[in-house]
Amino acid sequence: MDQRVSFVTLPVADRARSRAFYVDGLGWEPLFDGIDVLMFRVGERLVLSLWDEAGFEAEVGPVRRGEGHPPVTLAHNLATEAEVDAVVASARAAGAEVREPTRREWGGYSGYVFDPDGVPWEIAVNPGDDFGFLVP
Repeated sequence: MDQRVSFVTLPVADRARSRAFYVDGLGWEPLFDGIDVLMFRVGERLVLSLWDEAGFEAEVGPVRRGEGHPPVTLAHNLATEAEVDAVVASARAAGAEVREPTRREWGGYSGYVFDPDGVPWEIAVNPGDDFGFLVP
């Protein structure tokens, strides 16, 4: 089996609210914009799928909710700290909860924005050349 991920699918409580966050707030363009699912091409061979919770549960099973954030982070890597600051500001303007960018002990610079369902997105610059392939 190839070592790769093709889709990341997240159940969303309110598809319209999630659409407003990703499309209007962050400026992303949908690959597919259906009644209960919204998909974005986020890499050469990678799609982020936001699926209405009821449809997700019908196929996959019950969604577990509780205190805190989901036990996953998604990351968006950029080339400069200024770009990180701009994305975090854009998310804040769209109504997102944010954790302000800061220099990290591991040498990078990152902040967090949380989508309407509480999914944390790390907006980051990674140090060194090892992860340069992540930045267009």
